[in-house]
Amino acid sequence: MAITLVNPVGLPEIDIYRQVSIATGSKLVLVAGQVAWDADGTVVGADDLTAQIEHCYRNVATALAGAGASFADVARLTVYVVDWTPDKMPLVLAGISRATAELGITTAPPLSLLGVVALDVPEHLVEIEATAVID
Repeated sequence: MAITLVNPVGLPEIDIYRQVSIATGSKLVLVAGQVAWDADGTVVGADDLTAQIEHCYRNVATALAGAGASFADVARLTVYVVDWTPDKMPLVLAGISRATAELGITTAPPLSLLGVVALDVPEHLVEIEATAVID
């Protein structure tokens, strides 16, 4: 495997991801931000942040598979949440928890969460992009 995920001594351990990703592979896979669209372009989970996060993870997994990768190869995730406020964190954590359980992700890569004003269409509440490294 090209990715090793660690929590270095001196940094806090975060339940949903590791603080550092060490990549040793030779191919970089950059996945465009994935939103809660199904294959036909229909919004999944309208007005439901948790459901949209879960579907974004599924779309990232599909994109990774198309490049010969999986979540085990992901070095970093970036999550963009519309109108972010800290009270949305339980919804974010629930979506990540459900998605990682469904996809069999046991150790998650470093993750950055950014609040944004808006995304491409008003119905999208979240967008997730990934960087993976494969041999």
